[in-house]
Amino acid sequence: MSSNLTAVLSKGLSGRNKPERRKLTYPVVLLLLAGALLLLAVLRVITGAEDLTSSGQFSGALGAAVPIGLAGLGGLWAERAGVVNIGLEGMMMLGTFCAGWMGWQHGPWIAALAGIVGGAVGGLIHALATVTFGVDHIISGVAMNILALGVTQYLAKLWFGADGSAAQRAGGNDKQSPPMSDMPNFSIPGLSDWLASVEKHHWFLVSDLAGILDGLVTDVSWLTIAAAALFVGTFFVLWRSSFGLRLRSCGESPVAAESLGVNVYTYKYAAVIVSGGLAGLGGAFLAIGTHMYSDGQTGGRGYIGLATMIFGNWRPGGVAMGAGLFGFMDSLQLRGGGETVHALLLLLAVLLAALALWKLRAKQRRIALISGVFALLLILWYALTARVPLEFVDATPYVVTLLVLSVSAQRLRMPKANGKPYRKGQGK
Repeated sequence: MSSNLTAVLSKGLSGRNKPERRKLTYPVVLLLLAGALLLLAVLRVITGAEDLTSSGQFSGALGAAVPIGLAGLGGLWAERAGVVNIGLEGMMMLGTFCAGWMGWQHGPWIAALAGIVGGAVGGLIHALATVTFGVDHIISGVAMNILALGVTQYLAKLWFGADGSAAQRAGGNDKQSPPMSDMPNFSIPGLSDWLASVEKHHWFLVSDLAGILDGLVTDVSWLTIAAAALFVGTFFVLWRSSFGLRLRSCGESPVAAESLGVNVYTYKYAAVIVSGGLAGLGGAFLAIGTHMYSDGQTGGRGYIGLATMIFGNWRPGGVAMGAGLFGFMDSLQLRGGGETVHALLLLLAVLLAALALWKLRAKQRRIALISGVFALLLILWYALTARVPLEFVDATPYVVTLLVLSVSAQRLRMPKANGKPYRKGQGK
């Protein structure tokens, strides 16, 4: 049966008009990471923006990347089974609320579990609407976001802000839950101190690498480690197990999978519930990090998580890289402000110039011309200003989202049956 399901996946993958592109191998990925480190080090020296490779910057980037990455990973589970999950933002809201509700009473570990359950309930509702009743996936996802916003705001007023309630006496109100206790952090003894001492010397490349590593091994939340394990586990479950093979076949050709004995409904339900649970854990991470639930806490991270899934080409490694990029930009705009983001204009100009040369070599002159013009404009912007407006700083993560998606759009391939309606027995 596994060989037949593999044939189903192969048929779905071969149904494209464009030729198969070469996959990124591990040596190529390591080479790209080394090139990114070199560019950041050079940029730090040229601009004097020391925060670009500081341990604080990458510690903040890691914290910002985790909820985005978990949301993107949740989207990957659902869409690999053929269900579009626009409702990730709403499921994250449910996760933050449930985490805040249980966290102030029972601590952060129960808060994390409650966040998973809250998000999974949202996933169950989305699966019920799309899989059982055949509601359009986009409509159901948007409805989930609206429903989650209304439910969390109503219950916050009812449970946290009611006059004389225990929650209000503990510090809660209509907009937030009472504070919860801290989640323990993890550091590697000895290594953290040594990396911090190397970073202080500001040696070219060496101190930059030390700062990055120090930010990744010092005061790391245990939930961050759990999130990393979930990325690894997702890869092995979906790409190295018979369960994952059946689930992905539902996203490529559910009719063919059904003909081979796969219960498509069961796998779609399982995938969307797991999707909601992962998004809910991302929401719980936000609540635990700030020690409470607060209204509007997700801040659109569910939508950015959806963008990381698309940028990552529906693969766990790509989602992780996308979440890291957006987390880096989010941390940069929070920590560095206009001066540090201003330094990135030069880096973006260099990257666009390289893209222009690459597209010119591929004889795609129109894209090359547009990239070259934007690179020139960014160089002029950098040369004629000392910092960027704060409004642009706040919008930096979202601008990067649009740029990355526009550049990577040509190499993307979603599961073939993603978002398409399916009814049991329709192939007969």
